[in-house]
Amino acid sequence: MMQKVVLSLLASLTLLQACSNAQTVNHEQKKEMTEETNHNMEQLVITTPNPNTESDTITLGAGCFWCVEAVFQRIEGVTSVESGFANGKFKNPSYREVCTGRTGHAEVAQIVYDPKVVSLAELLEIFWLSHDPTQLNKQGNDVGTQYRSGIYYRNDYQKEVAEKSRKIADESGLWKAPIVTEVAALENYSKAEDYHQNYYNDNGNQPYCSYVIRPKVEKVHKLFKEKLKDAYQNE
Repeated sequence: MMQKVVLSLLASLTLLQACSNAQTVNHEQKKEMTEETNHNMEQLVITTPNPNTESDTITLGAGCFWCVEAVFQRIEGVTSVESGFANGKFKNPSYREVCTGRTGHAEVAQIVYDPKVVSLAELLEIFWLSHDPTQLNKQGNDVGTQYRSGIYYRNDYQKEVAEKSRKIADESGLWKAPIVTEVAALENYSKAEDYHQNYYNDNGNQPYCSYVIRPKVEKVHKLFKEKLKDAYQNE
């Protein structure tokens, strides 16, 4: 049953990608979609053009930024991933300050990607299925507002794709609880300290990497193998 629901969600989000790129869906594509997807057809059409066609950047929060960084580093079309902080009360906080929970910042990954290779809609497919977006201000045993789920957009195009993608995910039935992911304009972004960068790749044998990050990476391998960079196909 779970596999069927995941496949249904992937089909719906793939349709969002197609509509985002082409603005319309032809008759043959419609025939291949589920009744639920067809029911949501008009909602999936993206009316705002993407102003960034050569390179784009989206900022995502999904718990510890080490996890988000590790997942998206492996996706074809992603050119760089940077761990950082966003949407707090002031600029350039330290990790220690953010960990108090009093700055209002979220731990995030800033993802630079080539829209000709991977679309924002495809990245959000991976986002939804690589963490639990129904957990408020936590992810697993990581608890605090800094671990909240969030999509932080830079323009109207990203906002529209994010909101429609969240709606599809929320209506998919994959989660028993409602999605609590915030969709908000990016504010006060800053890069985290150097030792947070490339963390999983450099520290894969540490307990947190083995027991928390690796299962998420393995899940992405299973669900999105065709989207992985060649270098990570057999890790």
